[in-house]
Amino acid sequence: MKKSITLITGSNHTKAVLLEQLMDYLPTDIEIKGYAFDEGIEGVIRDDLVILSSETVKEDLINANIFDYNCDLVIAKRTINFDYIDKIVYLPVGTNVLFVNDSAEPTYDSIEVLKRIGFDYLNYIPFYPGLKGSFEDIKIAITPGEVDKVPNHIEKVIDIKARIFDFETIIEILKKLDLLDKRTNLYSQKYLKKIIDTAKRLSQSNIAVNELNKHLSLVIDGLNDGILLYDANGRISVFNENLRKMLNIHQQNIVGKSINSIIYNKSLVEFLGNENVNYEDKFFTINNTKIVVNRFYVSKDNSIVAVFKNVQETIEINDRLKREFIKKGLYAKHCFTDIIGNSEKIANAKTIAKKLSKSNLTILIEGESGTGKELFASSIHNESGRKNGPFLAVNFSALPDELIESELFGYEEGAFTGAKKGGKAGLFELADGGTIFLDEIGDTTLKLQARLLRVLQEKEVMRIGGTEIKPVDVRVIAATNKNLSKMVQERSFREDLFYRLKMGYINIPTLKERKDDLKVLMEYFVRQETNEDITFSPEVFSVLYEYQWYGNIRELKNTIMYIMAVKEENYITLKDIPNKGFFEQNIKEIVHEGEKQNFELDDELRTILEIIHNLRESGKIAGREIIEKETMGTTYEFTKYQVRNRLDKLEGMGLIIKKRGRHGTILTEKGERYLQLAGR
Repeated sequence: MKKSITLITGSNHTKAVLLEQLMDYLPTDIEIKGYAFDEGIEGVIRDDLVILSSETVKEDLINANIFDYNCDLVIAKRTINFDYIDKIVYLPVGTNVLFVNDSAEPTYDSIEVLKRIGFDYLNYIPFYPGLKGSFEDIKIAITPGEVDKVPNHIEKVIDIKARIFDFETIIEILKKLDLLDKRTNLYSQKYLKKIIDTAKRLSQSNIAVNELNKHLSLVIDGLNDGILLYDANGRISVFNENLRKMLNIHQQNIVGKSINSIIYNKSLVEFLGNENVNYEDKFFTINNTKIVVNRFYVSKDNSIVAVFKNVQETIEINDRLKREFIKKGLYAKHCFTDIIGNSEKIANAKTIAKKLSKSNLTILIEGESGTGKELFASSIHNESGRKNGPFLAVNFSALPDELIESELFGYEEGAFTGAKKGGKAGLFELADGGTIFLDEIGDTTLKLQARLLRVLQEKEVMRIGGTEIKPVDVRVIAATNKNLSKMVQERSFREDLFYRLKMGYINIPTLKERKDDLKVLMEYFVRQETNEDITFSPEVFSVLYEYQWYGNIRELKNTIMYIMAVKEENYITLKDIPNKGFFEQNIKEIVHEGEKQNFELDDELRTILEIIHNLRESGKIAGREIIEKETMGTTYEFTKYQVRNRLDKLEGMGLIIKKRGRHGTILTEKGERYLQLAGR
């Protein structure tokens, strides 16, 4: 007579796993049905044999009043699925792991099973829906198939799949079905095969790990620096070959021994064992060699890393690298001593910049054109721990959109028409280990902003047309003369990128805000132009002090260069300084109906105004595309995006009106008057 059995589980996932196990061990002439409570069960459960996955399922059946008590019944005992046990073998001793299941009983049962079969060296923290407690510090979770119940903050999830019937339960099922004599041998063979297969996988994994360790040892031994890794008790786990040479140690089998049994320099041992020292360099003389040691704490596995450098070799390597960077032009030309001035505002900006130099934070520098943003960026690099690495600067306003991406991220061969054979590394790759200065960041497109954000967040780049992701260690310093906060509100600049750039922030004062520095700056620029003994009359200082210096330090430098070119004597008087037309003051101030309005209009905006005027004069429509074409071949070649950005700014100043369709952009009366005053 054909027999049939019914399996009842709590979840559909568990049902699928246990049905597969039953079909693996039972003959095909036995009909097997399966139900799960999370799918819903209709009608009373009755069959030749009913198998319940747990006591909890039995209670649920009784409470639902859908169980026929006359049926033959097996309440299963379950164990860990050995097919997936190798996933947790290599977790370090004492690791805190969250064990996640659907309810309390199977959670604690599974933990006990893991401990019984030898995984008692892990620190299990139970977790199931409804359980209260703080689990935020735990980063690894183990779960028997209940992945959807793992908390979101967990970084690594090890799924060992649903628990299966244990040996005793399978035997009981076979006995109930009168199959024990016929199937015991088959079951024993399959059970033994699972154990052997698991052992094989563990053995293969162990071989792979040993091979990896050999490769890692070769890499570590090949480093120029000495590397020492040890725990809080001073027990050594890594001691590379170069460190042996530095300390002149011939002892074998160092791993596992304590530091003070290997190293006999008392001051060095005290430094390594000092719990309060972190990220600090200290110099020692060992075997007549000057060595600098830096140690830092690794919280993830409660260990300490100490890096030993031969001072003389390090200096020679850094000097050689610096010469290479200088040869390629990848170096910072300025330091903080080049920032001239003693006024409170510039002194405060320099103090902040020096402090930020010591960190690895991304920095945003804001300041008007001509205030010295690149000077600050260059100085920060030379004051930082990256000073021996490359320094690259890119000006977004000087590059068309089509070139910016390929310059920044590089490209692979064949990525586009004209791409070089073999491809080309981008500036981020070239700046690896150093600093990249992104000037005029406010001129970037939203598409490029998204790519820049990824580099800042992920520290990796992908070349145009490429598939390989390359990690980069680059510090980013960005600068702008625009109001990025306003651009964020206008949705022309990404808010997430703005705050990512503004982790470190410096605002450079205008020359108008630091006029106390005027005299010392003038004297500095004179010394750059000539060795002659030049003096200025009090009247010259007085007149120049009154100027508004819209072009900032750059305009002052140009003024001094002009004076040096036209002077007749070494005593500078009013006749030697430029007339008012040389300065931007009369251009910036537009007087209308007795009301003075100030405009900070640079050469780029003035160029756009002139193009619009010339197009209208010739009867042409001044649309964005036409304006873009008109800039080709001039000093300022703008993209459509850059044209739009500048048109928005000019309209906000009341100098133009942007009309739709065939009307194009026109100058306002104020715009026309501006060009007249500018001497069009």
